[in-house]
Amino acid sequence: MRERVREEATFPERRDERGRFVNLDGTGPRGLADVLRWSVLDRVTGRRRRSTARVGFPTVPPDPALLAVPPRPGEGARLTFIGHATFLVQADGLSLLVDPIFGKVAGVIPRNLAPGVPPESLPRVDAVLVSHDHYDHLDLPTLERLGAPVYGGLGLSRHLPGTGLACHEMGWGQSRRLGGLLVTFVPAQHWSRRGPFDTNRTLWGGFVVEGSRATVYHAGDSAYFPGFAALGRHFAIDAALLPIGAYDPAWFMGSQHMNPGEALEAFRDLGATTFFPMHFGTFRLADEPLDEPLALLEEERVRLGMARERVRVLAFGESVLVRRTR
Repeated sequence: MRERVREEATFPERRDERGRFVNLDGTGPRGLADVLRWSVLDRVTGRRRRSTARVGFPTVPPDPALLAVPPRPGEGARLTFIGHATFLVQADGLSLLVDPIFGKVAGVIPRNLAPGVPPESLPRVDAVLVSHDHYDHLDLPTLERLGAPVYGGLGLSRHLPGTGLACHEMGWGQSRRLGGLLVTFVPAQHWSRRGPFDTNRTLWGGFVVEGSRATVYHAGDSAYFPGFAALGRHFAIDAALLPIGAYDPAWFMGSQHMNPGEALEAFRDLGATTFFPMHFGTFRLADEPLDEPLALLEEERVRLGMARERVRVLAFGESVLVRRTR
């Protein structure tokens, strides 16, 4: 087992003069002028890249019998990639679903691929972890269908009235004990908004899930920021689930999402054992082609001389068992 002395450092969330959450460096989201420039002006003037709307990716049929039984204490953590940022994380007898979405984004943006595990093939879900309130991470129809308690950032319960779902809010650095698992909400470099008047009223972040034999980090959505190095000093991470898509154009997306090269830098900062990419191939949310993130990730891995086994691309629906060996 790896020996890692935890720092006593905390990650206090910050707010601006209007009470809105801000990033650790004090920044917030892009302004309306930038949004209109990218979404309207650049489209009209032809500056936005065009690419194929549908792209195929490797998929494997899920094994419902396998998924029905989470690994027991001491056996490690099973990770199953469902698509986009949706992962089933199973460890110490529990099944956690992170950022689940099984339909379109906000009922509008279509899927490039069906979920790697359809809802009817899921095991009983003990808890849902929601990184932030954007529609591709907080999908209310999915949450209501699952019916499991929800864990997320401060202010998240404002989006769940009338659902009957239990919601446990957490600040950065706060932890909740779920059976034998310790779940900690940690900072990300991003923002939040559900409607036109609630920008940064809920806190965004990632999750560290610590079990008896594996520690899994799910970054949610994030730009590259110094917080990755701080997390690497604070946690002994075995599996880092990091986003690699929705980065183009860089002038607009770079403050909220990572490109594949930045994700590899984040992985090195974290000091994690294995990198599992996510946030690619499912929805077209930015201007890069759907298949570009994985191609660039491989190019950067080779350029950096990083061992192939340390960057593990899961097929949609694929499961892998992660166990701490050091």
